[in-house]
Amino acid sequence: MTLSAMGRRTLLGTAGLGVLAAPAIISGQAMAQENKQLAIDRVTPPDIHQFKVGGFKVLVIKDGARPSGKPGETFGTNQPAEAVGSLLTENFLPPDQFVNSFSPTLIDTGSEVVLFDTGLGEAARAQGGGRLIEGLAAAGYMPEDISTVVITHMHGDHIGGLMDGGKPTFAKARYLAGQVEYDFWTDGARAGTPAEGNQKAVLANVKPLAEKTTFLKDGGEVVSGITAMLAPGHTPGHLIFNIESQGKRLVLTADAANHYVLSLQRPEWEVRFDMDKAQAAATRKKVFDMIATEKVAFLGYHMPFPAVGYAEKQQTGYRFVPKSYQFDI
Repeated sequence: MTLSAMGRRTLLGTAGLGVLAAPAIISGQAMAQENKQLAIDRVTPPDIHQFKVGGFKVLVIKDGARPSGKPGETFGTNQPAEAVGSLLTENFLPPDQFVNSFSPTLIDTGSEVVLFDTGLGEAARAQGGGRLIEGLAAAGYMPEDISTVVITHMHGDHIGGLMDGGKPTFAKARYLAGQVEYDFWTDGARAGTPAEGNQKAVLANVKPLAEKTTFLKDGGEVVSGITAMLAPGHTPGHLIFNIESQGKRLVLTADAANHYVLSLQRPEWEVRFDMDKAQAAATRKKVFDMIATEKVAFLGYHMPFPAVGYAEKQQTGYRFVPKSYQFDI
């Protein structure tokens, strides 16, 4: 199904920047069930946030955060740098810096424990990232509790945590990923192109799990109540997911928009990491037109933690409205 065909019912811590502390053991609830425990090398667990969508429990984990300079070199690359800085200033943000955070998400349906994306992984831990496993433990989940791992797309910050020490991090899980996405990144044609570096990460982290992977197409079901939708542009097979339970709804938009101001208020502005920039802009508009029109909540991987909110239609784009207590009452 296409985005337009799916329609209303089916469309669908900054702590990561801290100085590393001495080795510690998470205790109490974070030890998880059955006396399982997890050794970590930081005293303070990463930020986590929990809420419910109908009968589903949702856990958002801050895998890390990365500050960067020169926003105009990443967002609005088809605009003057001054225009990018001005829009940031209008929204009470510094014009010459931005922070990118990473938010893998777990959905516990009661019968399945589904993890969407795996963060930066072990390679980022020296810089304070790669904190997914700690965040899961802080909420009472261990890697062996994950029954399903879903990859929205195969950029490194989404697949980095699939493997740890050369072995699958989630050894008991089944895996789901987009067929178009997998075919693109494993194609030998990527060699010698700007995509080669990321392809190497896919070959190291994703391909070894191919035999345990179900490859999704547009409209494919993850579990009952969770459906995939092809939303290309950022990558060729980029997927977003519609989550529905007991009349409540949430859309996981992954990287359809990567900044809550620059990508939402100006969806037509090009983004350096979008592989097909025109298609990505068109997808942004379709996805967030739907979200704004239907007043449905969304969770964006790079939105300000806890990465959940609403999109209000404006003349030039959308205003991000963070969640507050809507899911608690």
